Formats: sequence, C-alpha cells, structure tokens
Amino acid sequence: MEPNRLEAFSDGVIAIIITVMVLEMKVPHGVDLASLTPVLPVFLTYVLSYVYLGIYWNNHHHMFKATESIDGAVLWANLHLLFWLSLLPFTTGWMGENHFERWPTVLYGTNLLCSALAWWVLQVRIVHRLGRDSRFAQELGRDLKGKLSSLLYVAGIALAWTGTPAAGVAFFVLVALMWLVPDQRFERAITNR
Repeated sequence: MEPNRLEAFSDGVIAIIITVMVLEMKVPHGVDLASLTPVLPVFLTYVLSYVYLGIYWNNHHHMFKATESIDGAVLWANLHLLFWLSLLPFTTGWMGENHFERWPTVLYGTNLLCSALAWWVLQVRIVHRLGRDSRFAQELGRDLKGKLSSLLYVAGIALAWTGTPAAGVAFFVLVALMWLVPDQRFERAITNR
C-alpha cells in the first residue's frame, strides 16, 4: 500500500501534540515583563520540544516521500513512534515546571531516547519492506548521525541522573542542533528516483 494515509495521519497527530504542548503553558497573572520570569523554563522547554517535533515531522515527511510502499508492520512501527512523541507534552511540562530538576530531566531525556529508538525501528521496518538492495536502504546507510544521537541522549540522561541536569539538557540541545538540517539521505533518495 502507498504511504499517503500514514503521512496524513502522522501530520495530524504531530499537529495535535504541538497544540497540546502550547496549551500547557499557563499565562502569567502579572502585567509587567517580570511576571514572565517564572514561565521562562516552561517556555524554553516548549521551544526545545517544538524544535524536536519539527525535526521529526520534517524527516518523517522526507522519509515517506522516499518510501514507495508500506505494510502493516510499518504502520505499527509508525504508531510506536507516534506514541513516544505523544508523551512529549507531559515530559516537556514536567521538566519546565520543575526548572530542569533531576528526575524530570531524566524522564524527558528518556522520552527523547525512546522516540529515537522508535524512529530506528520504523526505518528498519521500511528497509525490511523495500529490501536491503532498495534505494531507500542504500541512502539510509549506516545512520551514524542517528546512532550518535542515541549515545548523546544516554549521556544527557546519565548527567541528569548524577545531579547535573543542565549539562544533560545541553546534550539534548546539541542533538536538536545536529538535526536542524533535514536528513539529506532521504532528499537524495527522492531526487534520484
């Protein structure tokens, strides 16, 4: 089957996740700029999660434009990814509301790591569907950036766990910066069809 419905469904779910995240931000009761200070951690966490959702949405779009067909296993792998992404509003809110404390930051990093692992599972299922000799599999290659991202998530989680949550968040920001440019492998697969 073609991936059009999967793409449309995923677009809708990601849009809802972003909407839920922004609705979690509470408006301060003060009228001066100082009243924004307490919500700054919530806003910064929202920005980071918004960027992550944008990265996933962008790369998801490109990946499925490079995918000729899907099957039930790909559908379930995609739902697995969307499950972890749908938890971002909760982990984002908890980390922001608690000013990047240890356990909220550990949980946020774990959410990011699980999303990355679900992305990997989705790619594996697509390669299984299309074949190891497919253009998709060739462009995917060894996915060094994906593997490095997971290692950086683990390092960030470990730093937060050991009592340095700000350093852990720095690792999460670093991974987001690495992925700001859409995955060029899928761009090549689309243009080289």
